[in-house]
Amino acid sequence: MNNIDKNNIWHPYASATKGMKNRLVKSAKGVYLELEDNSQVIDGMSSWWSVIHGYNHPVLNNAIKSQVDKMAHVMFGGLTHQPAIDLTKQLLEIVPAGLEHIFYSDSGSVAVEVAMKMTLQYQHAAGRSEKSSFVTIRNGYHGDTWHAMSVCDPETGMHHIFNGKLAVQYFLPAPRSLFHENYDENETQEIEAFLKENHQNIAAFILEPIVQGAGGMRFYHPNYLKAVRDLCTKYNVLLIADEIATGFGRSGKLFACEHAGISPDIMCIGKAITGGYMSFAATLCTKQVAHTISNNAPGVFMHGPTFMGNPMACAVSLASIQLLLATDWQANIQRIEKHLKEAFSKLKNHPAVQDVRVLGAIGVIEMKEAVDMQTITKAFVANGIWMRPFGKLVYTMPPYIITNEELEILTNAIIKTIQELFTAKTQKTLCTLR
Repeated sequence: MNNIDKNNIWHPYASATKGMKNRLVKSAKGVYLELEDNSQVIDGMSSWWSVIHGYNHPVLNNAIKSQVDKMAHVMFGGLTHQPAIDLTKQLLEIVPAGLEHIFYSDSGSVAVEVAMKMTLQYQHAAGRSEKSSFVTIRNGYHGDTWHAMSVCDPETGMHHIFNGKLAVQYFLPAPRSLFHENYDENETQEIEAFLKENHQNIAAFILEPIVQGAGGMRFYHPNYLKAVRDLCTKYNVLLIADEIATGFGRSGKLFACEHAGISPDIMCIGKAITGGYMSFAATLCTKQVAHTISNNAPGVFMHGPTFMGNPMACAVSLASIQLLLATDWQANIQRIEKHLKEAFSKLKNHPAVQDVRVLGAIGVIEMKEAVDMQTITKAFVANGIWMRPFGKLVYTMPPYIITNEELEILTNAIIKTIQELFTAKTQKTLCTLR
């Protein structure tokens, strides 16, 4: 099996010929992954931020099992089903006010594509076809599909080799005012100066609210997001909030937009929506967006994924959301945040560490140099945890069900690994992969 994996399976962000060793997972339960050698490691990544309730959860398992006995899938064109209706009702009760229409798709990146396509069709239907470009901020990341790549940071967004081939968009500097600092009002003036000059060409402003994910793991000030919302309204530019990584409690709010008290025109959600059980996502929009598209030629939104609104995905999403809402999830996120802050403060003065930052159930250790993925991953596994750093960033987004004892094991292992590998003697050789 391992030869097949090595020789024939192409893994994400990896070479087909010189890939890293991939560890075989036999099973998973709670926060633990059981590896081929029967060892167990704590998953500090929630399988790329999605498995918020841990693995093999009986409530989510039952939702899948119950639905598959009724129907695994049915086309969404001309048909509907109760899981989609129930999920939609639940989502509309919790998302920011004003979002009234939901378009389901099968991955976060596709949800962004849908949002951008929806924006352009909206502007066309409104008689403003000249508004065909997007503005975003540096250090952002919105997915790996084609149009989504055009609004990822061309340097930190992992797609620099496609520069010159993608649609050219507008990029503003990354927000300077950080979450726990004072807000610089000059940033509002800079955004307004840009929109005042360019709004005639701009269809939408797309960003990740508060937390910039794979483009830099930065946490910026809520007042910046509020300023963007106000200025988009003033200059007739739609606001797209990419909540794929932040939705469903990760930042300490159910949706990160709530930190600024704003509502976008379009919002993308994914990852944790199913509790990490299936690939599923959604693009939500206001009545104005949906009705403008629907009441003007061609009168329909020209998009329709085959597995749109999959019944099993809808059923497990509803179960996951209800499971989250049934708990004191905010207190739980605060518990994780408190532990991460206290634990990672021990690394603030480490000579190889540039910065330490925590928000909600997100802990980030930014190194001064990029890490050697293979070396550090091997060390993490040896210390009993699964972590997947990238670039200079060693970060964790643990499942919400992680206990205090498991959190302590996780953070102690992270600290131990960094202290073992990044001594003054070894720092130069271990921080080499770029």
